[in-house]
Amino acid sequence: MQNKLKIVGIQADLVWENATENIAFLETQIHSFPADIDLIVLPEMFTTGFTMNATKVAEKMNGISVTWMQKIAQQKQLAIVGSLVIVDEEKYYNRLVFVHPSGDIETYNKRHSFSLAGENNVYTSGTEKLIITYKGWKICPLICYDLRFPVWARNTQNYDLLIYIANWPVNRIHAWIALLKARAIENMSYVIGVNRTGKDANNYHYSGNSLTLDFLGEEIAHLPKNKVGIITATLDKNEQQKTREKLGFLNDKDDFKIEF
Repeated sequence: MQNKLKIVGIQADLVWENATENIAFLETQIHSFPADIDLIVLPEMFTTGFTMNATKVAEKMNGISVTWMQKIAQQKQLAIVGSLVIVDEEKYYNRLVFVHPSGDIETYNKRHSFSLAGENNVYTSGTEKLIITYKGWKICPLICYDLRFPVWARNTQNYDLLIYIANWPVNRIHAWIALLKARAIENMSYVIGVNRTGKDANNYHYSGNSLTLDFLGEEIAHLPKNKVGIITATLDKNEQQKTREKLGFLNDKDDFKIEF
């Protein structure tokens, strides 16, 4: 087990539906990072922005973007996570891809489709929560709109780190910040939320406001709004475990069953 985990989130102004340009920008950022990074977190739909044009932009799991993630993970000997539009057996998914340093892949299909934008009419929702074990840490990665649904994120698996990747618009950014803090507090988990910045082709504005929080909801790092850049944090599992044992809040959680 590795006691400390160093993570970096990239807050990017994504180019609309242009995987080549987005990957080129992200790769430039990644090559500037120090050698001791354990995990890189990219925004939701990091190759395209939040598009409903699935038939135009969808890739397969052996496409250029996932292959690029594997290359970065293996070259840098770190893990990298982000979501993109994937076509699989004639269905389209907003799929989160987590690539280990070995190149091995784990995936999560976004559970909660953003019906306000018609995401539910284009993408197939996932039905399984993913808990990743990486360097002795248990990680729960979720996507954007999932943030509004605390039951789905409830820490029944004793995870250590909750990840949210997003294209969260500026006019609801207060909810982004408040809910990230709530998820950290109620689950006694570290949380990193990585959001995009800039404006997309639908004229939606994104301010970023990427945020890292500790297991009590205290801010570790916060990237200012409208800033393209990175957010870094070093997480300490021993401190988290000592606090969990001292306070015992997770011992009193409710039992429940999720039905679809």
